[in-house]
Amino acid sequence: MTTTLQLAILAGGLVGLGIALVVFRLAPVRPDLDAYLKSYSPTTTANAEATKVHGAGDSRDRLGWWLMNQVPLLNLLKVPSKELAILRRPVHRFFAEKFLFGILGMVFPTLMYAVVYVIGIHLPLYVPLGAALLVGIATSFIPDLNIRQEATEARAEFSHALGAYVDMLALERSSGTAQRQAMETSAEVGESWVFKRISEELRRSRWSGVAPWDSLKALADELELPDLYDVADIMRLSGEDGAAVADTLRARASSMRSALQAKEIATANTIVERMSIPASLLFGVYVLVLIAPVGLRILLGM
Repeated sequence: MTTTLQLAILAGGLVGLGIALVVFRLAPVRPDLDAYLKSYSPTTTANAEATKVHGAGDSRDRLGWWLMNQVPLLNLLKVPSKELAILRRPVHRFFAEKFLFGILGMVFPTLMYAVVYVIGIHLPLYVPLGAALLVGIATSFIPDLNIRQEATEARAEFSHALGAYVDMLALERSSGTAQRQAMETSAEVGESWVFKRISEELRRSRWSGVAPWDSLKALADELELPDLYDVADIMRLSGEDGAAVADTLRARASSMRSALQAKEIATANTIVERMSIPASLLFGVYVLVLIAPVGLRILLGM
């Protein structure tokens, strides 16, 4: 009898719990405005894009979040925020890569110590520990170098695409299109990530009520893009003074292409100079091979 009563009470409790959960799920709640606005912030958008590219639920993402939450000393490290911003990589993935490279660097001296120990050479324990620590610290800076190199390439690509954007903007302005519409229409023409980034920033400025040139200036400051800052400044002057801007934009696009061409020529000359070093060494080896027999004969004859 007691068992039947207990089962009935347990069943009634489960049914009541189910009804309460259904009511809690269907009942309207007041949304958190702060969380809603943060979900549309540029940082959250960048992290979402990076997670979409690298895959949701990636082990590196989970490791990065764990490190940021559990290791407060990471706040003392210098983070290349501008480089990460232009690459659209979240900070937690950067910390995860630094940690993984550091671990890999520490593994190599440990393996070398194991090999030496098997051979029969016994070193003090502080030698492999110190070597592993130093190599791990050194290899942990490899992600910094990679990110800076990739960011430099991304800025160069941005400058190339920005020239095309300025040309399209000049065409739109010469046809009588308004400033904002011309900027948005020109950004929607291209399919590269540069045009999409500019278009995204212009849409955000429309929603927030900010002038489009001010929004592009903020983007230029965030990503360290002086060419984009100049374009935004030209559009600001045309919007405030009503001046004809098509010729100015064409001149700016021409100067940008000239600067990029000069930079590429300088880079090509540097590569050619580097290629001459192996050729000189090869020629030196060839001369040495020719002279060596004669020199040996002279030395043996003496």
